[in-house]
Amino acid sequence: MGGDIVRVHIEIVFYVSTGTTKNAANRRSRAVAGLAHWRAQVDTVRMLTKAKTVLLLAMVLFFLAAFRQNATAPSSGPEYTGDAQLKFPEHYRDWVYLTTGFDMSYNPVLQMGDHHMFDNVFVNPEAYKAFLETGIWPDKTMLVLEARGAEGKGSINQKGNYQGTNVMGVEVHVKDEARFPGKWAFFGFDDSKTAKMIPVSADCYSCHAAHAAVDTTFVQFYPTLLPIAERKGTFSAAYRKEVGTPAQK
Repeated sequence: MGGDIVRVHIEIVFYVSTGTTKNAANRRSRAVAGLAHWRAQVDTVRMLTKAKTVLLLAMVLFFLAAFRQNATAPSSGPEYTGDAQLKFPEHYRDWVYLTTGFDMSYNPVLQMGDHHMFDNVFVNPEAYKAFLETGIWPDKTMLVLEARGAEGKGSINQKGNYQGTNVMGVEVHVKDEARFPGKWAFFGFDDSKTAKMIPVSADCYSCHAAHAAVDTTFVQFYPTLLPIAERKGTFSAAYRKEVGTPAQK
């Protein structure tokens, strides 16, 4: 046949919705943003966890240190036996040092001769701190007077005296208002770990009552505390009269 040739053209067109494309992009953006937010939350949780751990560890270390201090720190208040004897304050040399006297005596007729003595005075830290703030001694104050022999010749020393290693005696002045009628009491120790109260008839009580600068204690011989008592106006009436100091108004 001599017919015509017929050509068929087929065109296939794909239509993509613009809204669908945008939604897909938005979903990807939200996914990325959500992942970033999740990672930020995870990092924040990790940081908070680390901070809490460090804080908890610091608190544990603090309480452990406080517990050890309380467990090992020796008591600085008076302790007594069942029969009312005072226990020797073993750690008094860890207390606050107040002063040292040399050959001091309150008896004008007492002669030392060739025998010389040093007297060192210590006070428990709690009482010292309270005195700095108020100018008076609080309840449970303990003042320790330690007597040591004086040495003159030794090593390179050619003149003057220095303290020997042997403790000649220890006297403790205790303020315990609930226990003692006069609030204060004296105890003398030799080599024993306990001591009975010195009777109130002893001269030390009347001497301290008549001449002590503050609360029956010889603060007039404690150079760092005397100015405090003067500023606080806590001198006793007897001491003010003795030294001619008028009472503060």
